[in-house]
Amino acid sequence: MDTIKNAGNFVADKVQGATSGASKEANKEVAKDSNAGVGTRLQAAGDAISDKTSEKKHDASAEANKQKATH
Repeated sequence: MDTIKNAGNFVADKVQGATSGASKEANKEVAKDSNAGVGTRLQAAGDAISDKTSEKKHDASAEANKQKATH
């Protein structure tokens, strides 16, 4: 039963990591957009950093769940 739970958690973490990665890339583009206001660009840059942290956290959790599911 734990193997199924870990496999499900692995999939969920991979999806969340991918979502954070996509959001990070979108925020990076806004941060680089010279037509956007300074406040908007700064907020997007901060959000991109937060998304990167979230992406790494979910990727690490996915790997841990993958290892648990296979052992």
